[in-house]
Amino acid sequence: MLTPRSRFLKPTQKKSYLKPFLSVDEQIKKLKERGMTFEDESRAKKYLENINYYRLSGYWLIFQREDTEHLFYSNTSFELVLDIYVFDRELRVLFLEAIERIEVSVRTKFAHILSQKYGSHFHLNPELFFCPIRYAQTLVKLNAEIMRSKEPCVVHFKSKYKEKLPPIYSSIELMTLGQMSHWLDNLKHRKDKQLIAKQYNLDEKVLTSFLHHLTIIRNISAHHSRLWNKKFTLDFVIPKNPERLNKNFNHNHKKYLYNSVIMVEYILKQIDESSDWMQRIMLLIQQYKIDKKRMGFK
Repeated sequence: MLTPRSRFLKPTQKKSYLKPFLSVDEQIKKLKERGMTFEDESRAKKYLENINYYRLSGYWLIFQREDTEHLFYSNTSFELVLDIYVFDRELRVLFLEAIERIEVSVRTKFAHILSQKYGSHFHLNPELFFCPIRYAQTLVKLNAEIMRSKEPCVVHFKSKYKEKLPPIYSSIELMTLGQMSHWLDNLKHRKDKQLIAKQYNLDEKVLTSFLHHLTIIRNISAHHSRLWNKKFTLDFVIPKNPERLNKNFNHNHKKYLYNSVIMVEYILKQIDESSDWMQRIMLLIQQYKIDKKRMGFK
């Protein structure tokens, strides 16, 4: 495992990777030598046969002493690490569910509001977009999705109409969350972006930056990577208004997941006041006795 210092060694200072392959039994032995305890080794072996050792290592790092060579703090059990791993897996599922709902909502608002104002094929008009290069890039990606699509409505459109792409309310269903956020961000007129953002009682800069942020979380979750104590290098714009929302953020730890939770909850409530997503997050944290400070909670 690379230490912060070893990441920046010159090529001449680096050495060959000579660590031997370890069987599951040898992995357990190594963890025990470092101080990890096991309530049920046969159960632990079953998990290590199906979950990569190095995948789990991202979850036990927080229990290793910094002043020693990978030794664990006392009372660090394999079962404790596994609980955090399972918690993280269930947390990702909750985030994917929330992101899907937000994505579908923003897609709908984007297509409905702007097609009503500019027509069904406004996405083919480069004059409505700020940066020609970004516009061309998003158009190429959308066209590629259309060409690959076997959706009946797309196949029907291509066989019957002469326009290069289907109307926006059809085309937008083939955009990824990341692509849609770039289309929104590149709109030339700020008032157009504001029309969409105001549907969620947000400023357009906040909404577009948060959609970019959600794209990162979606990718982490979809690729089954660790999420719960992730520190994001790119944090989103925290809204000053509404004031009630602003007070809920942890301004001292902007890059932790807690602020993402607050923002997701806020948007879900704008979509559906009866959303219980936050309650489900808190119940999950309580169920697995998770240290909320590592998520950036106040």
